[in-house]
Amino acid sequence: MESAENSSNNGVRVQQSGRLPDFLPSVNLKYVKLGYHYLITHLFTLCLIPLMAFTINEASTLSLDDIHRLWLHLGQNLVTVIVFFALLVVGSTVYIMTRTRSVYLVDYSCYLPPSHLKVEHHRFMDHCKLMGAFDDSSLEFLGKIMERSGLGEETCAPEAMHCLPPRPTMAAARQEAEQVIFGALDTLFANTNVKARDVGILVVNCSLFNPTPSLSAMIVNKYKMRSNIKTYNLGGMGCSAGVIAIDLAKDVLQDQRNSYAIVVSTENITQNWYFGNKKSMLIPNCLFRVGGAVILLSNKSADQSRSKYKLVHAVRTHIGADDKAFKCVQQEQDEAGKTGVTLSKDLMAIAGGALKTNITTLGPLVLPISEQLLFFVTFVARRFNARIKPYIPDFKLAFDHFCIHAGGRAVIDELEKNLQLLPVHAEASRMTLHRFGNTSSSSIWYELAYTEAKGRMRKGDRVWQIAFGSGFKCNSAVWLALKNVKPSGGNPWEGCIHRYPVKLKV
Repeated sequence: MESAENSSNNGVRVQQSGRLPDFLPSVNLKYVKLGYHYLITHLFTLCLIPLMAFTINEASTLSLDDIHRLWLHLGQNLVTVIVFFALLVVGSTVYIMTRTRSVYLVDYSCYLPPSHLKVEHHRFMDHCKLMGAFDDSSLEFLGKIMERSGLGEETCAPEAMHCLPPRPTMAAARQEAEQVIFGALDTLFANTNVKARDVGILVVNCSLFNPTPSLSAMIVNKYKMRSNIKTYNLGGMGCSAGVIAIDLAKDVLQDQRNSYAIVVSTENITQNWYFGNKKSMLIPNCLFRVGGAVILLSNKSADQSRSKYKLVHAVRTHIGADDKAFKCVQQEQDEAGKTGVTLSKDLMAIAGGALKTNITTLGPLVLPISEQLLFFVTFVARRFNARIKPYIPDFKLAFDHFCIHAGGRAVIDELEKNLQLLPVHAEASRMTLHRFGNTSSSSIWYELAYTEAKGRMRKGDRVWQIAFGSGFKCNSAVWLALKNVKPSGGNPWEGCIHRYPVKLKV
């Protein structure tokens, strides 16, 4: 038998004979942490068991005479008993009348563009050359970005951008909006059997295309919705506007009993393609593609049984008070007067700061007490010894699925690294970016649809949707699965889920 030696780098025993390393120390550490987590999480229950045992033991010693004397004692204090029960009834009534109404996600639908709108990489580059708008340096830059983008060969561009020359007209932009929004809404209404006139709240978010009449008015007109519907149109709020729209709908549902709310999240590409040569403004051309999602929410208790999810938390962070953060994603004109969206080189650092602020608020709401204790103890210890490494909470203990905004490969990489996620946790985001590109605020819904199509969503699972947007904002939504969720009809992955996950280029 060959001898074994210890590795001086990591303390793991390496077998010269080719056997697997001895991972026993790290496995033991893992189970120590799991045991600690279980102990702290169930500490109240574990303390309650002896108390219940003592109570049951004492109650078992009571005789019939003891019970009779207790009854007589209550009869002699009838006023006290009546006041107690009156206060109990009044308190229960006040609680029921003022409590936060639960918001359920009945169903949602993502738009699946027709196959003739697909843009292969070579076709994208050929089209850019034939446009005549880009110089050689810009074309080279576009090619490099496409290679590293994480986008596949099946992402889609709007009809107007397939023309030569492109047709970025108002009519073409309206046509894109109608195809995306109406296509998704038709599927949603068919799947849920909800009539358009039953909807009392409509929230639409589209950052860069805000015509008059508004997109919400366009929907009301198309589906002949009722005259007292409450409509909202959110513009200029970037890729995180989808969570903002959910939060707004939730707030309005608190004041409107037994109502349905529809949230429409989309972006419009037609009039927002950049035709100049400024490098920082060319990146969105490579990443943004056609897409949109519509979500049906309800505060009706009768809808709980048929709903997919329950909204648990919506946490919004806005760091626009900082000038760098405010300007890191900005629509402007270049020196030649060409309009586009500039992405600052500080974008990832600013996004990291916004994420830190957001999870500082979200953490206490979702993390188990064991993680919060570890974080607090480490925080206090660092006050006395700065050499102690800060403790990063394990959000995998709080969530089962992660829907990270598919803003780009670098965004997903950074969040996977900073949150210490496993590759499977970022899989839905990477595959959404590969198949559909950056669809802005709707990307988190394509990711949720991916998880459902894979059959991974189980009753009781928690989902964290997290998105970043101009301004600068970082917003989170937390959902609880109410059942083993199956994909609805028209799921955008139903024709290709068997091919995913795909191996991405490094």
